Amino acid sequence: MSEQITPAYAAPERPRIPRHTYSILDYGAVAGAMTPQTAAIQAALDACAAAGGGTVVVPAGLWRTGPLSLRSRINLHVTGGALVLFEPDPALYPIIPSMYEGSAGARCKAPLDGEDLQDVAITGAGVLDGGGQAWRPVKKWKMTEKAWLALLASGGALDECGELWWPSPAALEGERIVRRLRSDGVRDLEAYEPARAYLRPTMLSLRSCKRVSVSGPTFQNSPAWCLHLFDCEHVTLEDTNVRNPWYSQNGDGLDLESCRHARVERCTFDVGDDAICLKSGKDEEGRRRGLPCEYVTIRSCTVYHGHGGVVIGSEMSGGVRRVRVSDCTFVGTDIGLRFKSARGRGGVVEDIVMERIRMADIVHEAVSFHMFYAGKEGSEGYDEAPRPVTEETPIFRNIALKDIECRGAATALLINGLPEQPLTGLTVDGFAADTDRGIVGRHAQDVTLKNVRLAVRRGEPILLDHCRNVSYAGADECAG
Repeated sequence: MSEQITPAYAAPERPRIPRHTYSILDYGAVAGAMTPQTAAIQAALDACAAAGGGTVVVPAGLWRTGPLSLRSRINLHVTGGALVLFEPDPALYPIIPSMYEGSAGARCKAPLDGEDLQDVAITGAGVLDGGGQAWRPVKKWKMTEKAWLALLASGGALDECGELWWPSPAALEGERIVRRLRSDGVRDLEAYEPARAYLRPTMLSLRSCKRVSVSGPTFQNSPAWCLHLFDCEHVTLEDTNVRNPWYSQNGDGLDLESCRHARVERCTFDVGDDAICLKSGKDEEGRRRGLPCEYVTIRSCTVYHGHGGVVIGSEMSGGVRRVRVSDCTFVGTDIGLRFKSARGRGGVVEDIVMERIRMADIVHEAVSFHMFYAGKEGSEGYDEAPRPVTEETPIFRNIALKDIECRGAATALLINGLPEQPLTGLTVDGFAADTDRGIVGRHAQDVTLKNVRLAVRRGEPILLDHCRNVSYAGADECAG
């Protein structure tokens, strides 16, 4: 890492796990059993915790299980050759108070769930599968005709427009139930029981935990987001694979929400939504909570399919700051480096450095700042009419991009700032891009472009509108 630009944040503290080992076999778990082994696996976790902690070993084999409650001072070690299949049956996942998409509310318990824990680790070279096919809706336009017909033949239910398939009529109806309950301000968990099949959990949900480490496993096929850590401190994620089907609705890879002192290294993502996401709550609730995501280092990671490679937002109302991203590779991702927000969010995103990023075959923008995000990838909608600046106005400032390379994208750099609150203090030092369009910017100020090399196939290489105090140095622009 560049010492001149990227301060070396102290490594997160590691979990403190006692040197005792427990095998799930000793508690009655049977590999390849026709019934879930939930009780035996949970008994091993509970016994280990009661004895002061240690490592719970899942040996090689196929293991069916329902949701598991993680405990403090435990390392869940999933041995290479182990395949843990979380049962694809919503009836097994109780509704609990949880977090999702920046808001607190009722949610089904995650297959791997924990709250207010200390010293938690998940290790090993095994595979954990979330059974997401029983939970996720599927959009028709994401399927081939043959695949769509096979999906319909499998059962489930279609929405009124015939464009969105749900795994069950209960999941389809659950959407209407939840919308009504939330509109009425209902918080009682029992009221949400009829919507259980709709309340898709994240695969791993850790809330308010300290000293968390994930190293080695493959996580795949999540009902919703794959790995979600909320209000956690001292987080390490390394040498881990995260996979979701490319068409998976809300199939994020990793969401660090309001986390502090986190490091993500040498991980691979191939998912159905944003890959590595930094968040901090949504709108008024997120501002009131006031928990920023900060001191985050991401390096040497690879992203294949995903709506964004490394993403900040759109739920960033508590702020995101002191982030360092380096030496990452994105291949075939919809957007590479992605910043997104909207009016109403509020919050401040600042002190962000991203360097030595390599990209190829990006669908939309290599780098995107979009303050009018409305849930669509690659859209460029914006509203020129300024509005009053309030606590609901998001602020993005003091962001540095260094040594960025991209071969193939619709646009090299897109800036859609707010008229009332432009993107401020953007430095681009070293940006080589061979793309359809070059740099397109609206509503930015104090922008520095240095050592920019653009080969574009249409339009002007650099097109800026309503941008102030822009400086250029060492630009090499080539229109194809």
